[in-house]
Amino acid sequence: MIIRVALAIKNNKLQHQLEESLYNSDVQIKSYGGTPASWQKLIRSCGDIVVISKSTIPKPIDSELSTLNSLPEKPTIVVIHDSDSSEEHAHLVAAGADVVLYSGITSTSITEAIETTIESRRQLNLMDRFDRQGRVKPKISDFVSFSEEMHIFMDEVAQVIPGNSLILILGETGVGKEHLAKAIHAESTRSSGPFITVNTAALPEQLLESELFGHEQGAFTGAIRSRRGSFELAHGGTIFLDEIGDMPLHLQTKLLRVLQDYEVQPVGGEAPIWVDVRVIAATNKNLEMEVTNGNFRQDLYYRLSVITLTIPPLRKRREDIPAMAHHFINYYKNRIGKEINRIAPSAIDALCRYNWPGNVRELINVIERAMLISKTDEITLNDLPSIFFHTDHSLIEDIITIRDGLPGNLSELETNWEGKMLQEVKNEVMEHIERLYLTIMLKKTKGKVGEAAKISGIHPRGLYSKMKQYNIKKETFKANGL
Repeated sequence: MIIRVALAIKNNKLQHQLEESLYNSDVQIKSYGGTPASWQKLIRSCGDIVVISKSTIPKPIDSELSTLNSLPEKPTIVVIHDSDSSEEHAHLVAAGADVVLYSGITSTSITEAIETTIESRRQLNLMDRFDRQGRVKPKISDFVSFSEEMHIFMDEVAQVIPGNSLILILGETGVGKEHLAKAIHAESTRSSGPFITVNTAALPEQLLESELFGHEQGAFTGAIRSRRGSFELAHGGTIFLDEIGDMPLHLQTKLLRVLQDYEVQPVGGEAPIWVDVRVIAATNKNLEMEVTNGNFRQDLYYRLSVITLTIPPLRKRREDIPAMAHHFINYYKNRIGKEINRIAPSAIDALCRYNWPGNVRELINVIERAMLISKTDEITLNDLPSIFFHTDHSLIEDIITIRDGLPGNLSELETNWEGKMLQEVKNEVMEHIERLYLTIMLKKTKGKVGEAAKISGIHPRGLYSKMKQYNIKKETFKANGL
């Protein structure tokens, strides 16, 4: 990641020397002057390393250094002192300084000392991020499969791991798009760098821009400190843009500019920051259709889809379900504290017959739940949710409903389609089916949007958006007791 160095040095010559000597693509230097008035700017600078003349620190020094040390991203504090008294240096360290340098030594020695501090800080940042993300790293071998379709897919994945090309991962909710992105990162040449995830659908529009690109102090109401964005944090590694199909249009424009020259402009910032990142994006949406409907920029779609990987849904590789179920049992048994080692044949059969709208994520949840309620060392059919007990008559009825809901008069359809492009006709039919399908799911769940979204394999916010589009109101299903 990029290391931000904030300078507040009274010696202008030394300041200029440090700016020239320390600057490179991995270090961002910003100077705030060497007067006491620059102190508040320094506090809000979001610097990883603060290099400051002792005379610039307001009094009481102990209290002011404590303020710096209590910041959310605690900076490494380097104090340059005009005195070489070891007693005074010790007092500054006790007050909270990490490094104290005597201004009387050569500028080369000061530069070398700060370069060492920069490298130490870089390692600290990486270790801190690694610890917060956990020590279990996804691996490509996690996707080992008995399915021919998955074998072909994983051959494609193996070919794109090397290099820095953009990757677009497509697939239904729960198939493991983020897990695959992490595995690609872990086995690439960028594995020693950070892996930063941004869910573009999880943040309000006004916050997403700051999350991605960062902001400077005072850029907007409430921006009391500078904040680095996810692209900057991912410098030297990989940034994963999840649910990219939900990104607001005006931010798509800014993202496209970043993907063209890899320069990030923080909100309120004066100068762009060059970043070295690999971008992996993912979505469960049909981006071609989103482009047609005007919800996604065509040029951004072309830029993102340099390499496209489509993960097959779990229902298309049912032969993998038994092995995956046993894998998750082994994973959870130590965490849950239960010695469960097997699954009854009837339970395996039920798992393999189920359609898995939530894919691998749903399978994980089902196995964890079954282990928690199981009273023996084996998962049985009774430990599975009730949906696994019944034949899928309701699904058959739903299919019939969708079929019957389609216009039956072919000549009427032909008349409606006359003079229309194939894509336009396709969109009309898909919208008709989509409206019927969502109506059925809401009927099935008595208007419970969260439950209907889970069954449908889409995000609740996405379902609300579709309901608004088709003027479907959840109250209709509750009021009629359906």
